Amino acid sequence: MSKVVRSSKYRNVFGTPAKKEQFYDGLKPTRSAWDSNKVAASSKFIAVIWDTAGGGAFAVIDANSRGKVGQIPLVAGHSGEVLDIEFNPFNDNIVASVSDDGYCKIWRIPDSGLNENLTTPVQSLSGHKRKVGTLNFNPIANNVLATTSTDFTVKIWDVEAGQSVLDVGGHSDIIQSSTWNWNGEIYATASKDKKVRVIDPRTNSVVQEVEAHAGVKGMRVAFLGAREKLFSMGFSKTSERQFSLWEPRKLDTPIRTENIDTAAGIIMPFYDNDNSVLYLAGKGDGNIRYYECVDESPYIHFLTEFKSATPQRGMGWFPKKALDLQSCEIARLLKVTGTAIEPISFFVPRKSDIFQDDLYPPTFSGEPTLNSKQWFDGKKGEPKTMTLSPGFVAPKATESDFKVVESKKEKSQKELQDENEKQAKRIAYLEAELLKRDAKIKELSG
Repeated sequence: MSKVVRSSKYRNVFGTPAKKEQFYDGLKPTRSAWDSNKVAASSKFIAVIWDTAGGGAFAVIDANSRGKVGQIPLVAGHSGEVLDIEFNPFNDNIVASVSDDGYCKIWRIPDSGLNENLTTPVQSLSGHKRKVGTLNFNPIANNVLATTSTDFTVKIWDVEAGQSVLDVGGHSDIIQSSTWNWNGEIYATASKDKKVRVIDPRTNSVVQEVEAHAGVKGMRVAFLGAREKLFSMGFSKTSERQFSLWEPRKLDTPIRTENIDTAAGIIMPFYDNDNSVLYLAGKGDGNIRYYECVDESPYIHFLTEFKSATPQRGMGWFPKKALDLQSCEIARLLKVTGTAIEPISFFVPRKSDIFQDDLYPPTFSGEPTLNSKQWFDGKKGEPKTMTLSPGFVAPKATESDFKVVESKKEKSQKELQDENEKQAKRIAYLEAELLKRDAKIKELSG
């Protein structure tokens, strides 16, 4: 019996690594065991968490500057290790970082890049009691940012005002991964307690939760764009790498579960909403599997696999408007290795060099739909899109006039005890000084 081959224009997608001279080389990526992607990109810049001794830092590189980077300035304003970074989707020059020091900081990168170390953020957000492990900009609302911490809370910030507006609890262990849905209304987390949770942040509540994967290793979670399906990546009870697909409003049973292999590294998911292609990159190996997502069961179809002998320590990717459209490049991932970032491009083979509108439907424009006040007031919207056809003009980046306000940081029990001891010593000193003064006055008056 002949096997029917499923028809798909992405069936022949192939991944091509850049040549050595096109790497971003001579880097010192972090060796931290904290599970993050280690790298992030805008259309202009690439940011990579740096391996530093004391304090925390990350480097920002011009996306067009390939080859050996040499001695480069760092963004070095954290007193603890940087754990995660992300660019503002509405401004290529704004990047946020979170750290072991309990802060989230917002940085503005000049158009010309950094000429010296940057140590002063445009905004500093404090309020978490412990290290801050993940951050996510809202996909439709400008200056709305979510952070998660090992204090088991999710905070939603008005970045421009420098204030935490919403605070969601309900977690019982470390939050390992987090993500917004397509229109920025709901938020999902994956936690060390094996549970995936769906949060309605504007009601400060966890509305759904489920034990997603039985394995004890880490998990990742991602929304499949406008399809509004929730994708989780974890390990089975027998330590096989495993993914599950969920209806986010009904988490009792997954609509699809599949074991992938027995490798030990956590898999990083990346979903391209324009092409409905899901890329799965495993830490510690050189493989990137990719799948096509559809609306009918079984929902996720394996396409093929990119293989490399060089293991990846992290992975990020470029926005769609930064790709080579003439060559039918539909994605470009950034693979972090020991000393470099290697671009890997994914192409759909086409004979013609004219614009392929079926490969490039209207894509995210980089313009916000709402401002922060509208979002916190409960307004809804959809991401704005634009065409990538020849002659398009990218929208101007949204500017933000940050009011640099140090939001009040909640102190730990040890910090409160230390402060109490200092105050007690100060009071005792002042009381002793008053007694001395009273005795002196009495002596003089007698």
